[in-house]
Amino acid sequence: MSFRISGLSPEPFRHLFGLADEALKAHGAIRYVVDKSPGYPERIELRDASVDDTVLLVNYAHLPVNNPYNSRYAIYIREGAQEACSVVDEVPDVLRRRIIALRAFDKDNMLIHADLATGDEIEVLVERLFSDQRAVYLHAHNAKYGCYLARIDRVAE
Repeated sequence: MSFRISGLSPEPFRHLFGLADEALKAHGAIRYVVDKSPGYPERIELRDASVDDTVLLVNYAHLPVNNPYNSRYAIYIREGAQEACSVVDEVPDVLRRRIIALRAFDKDNMLIHADLATGDEIEVLVERLFSDQRAVYLHAHNAKYGCYLARIDRVAE
């Protein structure tokens, strides 16, 4: 079974790139200069930002649904990121090097399964969660901090 892991589109964040710190604050965002890597998992390119990159800490609605699972949380995006990562049947290092909580959602955006994995266990867990045909998509979260990392979808074969 094939799967696609996708980063976020940069479009909703482009208006923030290059804003002064006070203007960012008005949008509820904060700029950081990356001082260590890994440490700032970037959600557009799905990589750990490099030392001296600038990242924006923003609040993002990763599950904007009309049910109790509606959710938003803080995430990092690299200032100036241009293209969303999209990979098939591979797990980016930004996920592989962390303990990941994978959450499976059905067609009504209701949570039906969740479990933890790390490293090479992630592919096995993705396959297990998608073995339930009710699972339409998965969300990957950083298990320690709780923040959204990426979306995982089935790829038609």
